[in-house]
Amino acid sequence: MPMKPLRILYNHRTRSRDGQSVHIDELIEALRAEGHKVTVVGPLRIDAMSHGIERDLLPKAIYELAELAFSAVEFLQLYIQGRKIKPDLIYQRANIHMLGAAWAARFLKTRLFVEVNAPLTRERQKHPGLAWPKLARWSEHFLWRQASMILPVTEVLAQEVIEAGVPRDRVSVVANGVDPGRFRRQERDLAKIATGLQDRLILGFVGYVREWHGLEHVIDLLANDARLSKGHLVIVGDGPARPALTARAHRLGVSDRVFFTGVVARDDVAKIAATFDIALQPEVTPYASPLKLFEYMAMGHAIVAPDSANIREVLSHGEDALLFAPQNSWAFAEAVARLAEDPELRQALGAGAMANIEEKNRTWRANARRIAALASAPHDAPMNEAMVSAADARPA
Repeated sequence: MPMKPLRILYNHRTRSRDGQSVHIDELIEALRAEGHKVTVVGPLRIDAMSHGIERDLLPKAIYELAELAFSAVEFLQLYIQGRKIKPDLIYQRANIHMLGAAWAARFLKTRLFVEVNAPLTRERQKHPGLAWPKLARWSEHFLWRQASMILPVTEVLAQEVIEAGVPRDRVSVVANGVDPGRFRRQERDLAKIATGLQDRLILGFVGYVREWHGLEHVIDLLANDARLSKGHLVIVGDGPARPALTARAHRLGVSDRVFFTGVVARDDVAKIAATFDIALQPEVTPYASPLKLFEYMAMGHAIVAPDSANIREVLSHGEDALLFAPQNSWAFAEAVARLAEDPELRQALGAGAMANIEEKNRTWRANARRIAALASAPHDAPMNEAMVSAADARPA
């Protein structure tokens, strides 16, 4: 029986056009494709390599209080839109100091679903730091506890939410997904010819490049491991770590084997990533659901990734990826070299990755159906997991 279309009020504070933006856009598009009406309350987007000047101009203490005060503005925006569309659901991508949706849901007498992608207070404490860490933690946990349903992107993150006081029956993991129409297997040799990369072994990475992504290890491999003498690193993206990586490649004499595409249009990412022989996730934040993994899988790439709990929620060693001991540069090197020397293994793992996407329906459309199923459950009853499973099982 078809699910009744929902009226969804979607709220976020994401300004940059990066992986966060991709998640937002893909999910909204998927919800609309499923027939739901989605009204968005959020800021204008800016370039992925840019950021607003407010954080640079204001002292941290003032900036954080301004973030909290902006909740009142968001509340008014949500309340006004809510009175117009009478939403069945407010869906919010969580941030610290972001309380407007919790207030609006109460005034509009509707459900609040909160998507949690990271423990943001902890992240902000590390970089760039917080003037009011206790206030940030309070605001983050208050939002979690006020939600009708919390949607963390991994089981690892779900445990943090539960430890903050959210009942288990109000937590449902919804990992990242992929649009298989945009990211699909392509003829690798033809893709290499089209991009001028023929006759090269391509180690590939997609994403906004930060210091903790571990790409310096890949550059070291190109310079020092004879098994990768024909290897080239292609990085589809840009980011603050690029200057240091470029300098490292030049210092080690492999700058002619390291390519940065810079920021490319979303629809062009797959065209370049189709050239990859080996797709890399050198390091991972322990609670994250890396968007790039699902894209690698849908394209049938052989993947090398850390053997951490959040990665094991998605991948299995020897079936659809090679997993290595986290933060072990030797183990990472051995996994990459093994794939470099074994094209048959690359093909087998790539086929396993594609099968994983198909069999477990790891798509944005499936995520949209899962969210709709949760939202359509009776307000006074816990979610029926059979309903969710049925929603997941429908083809994308």
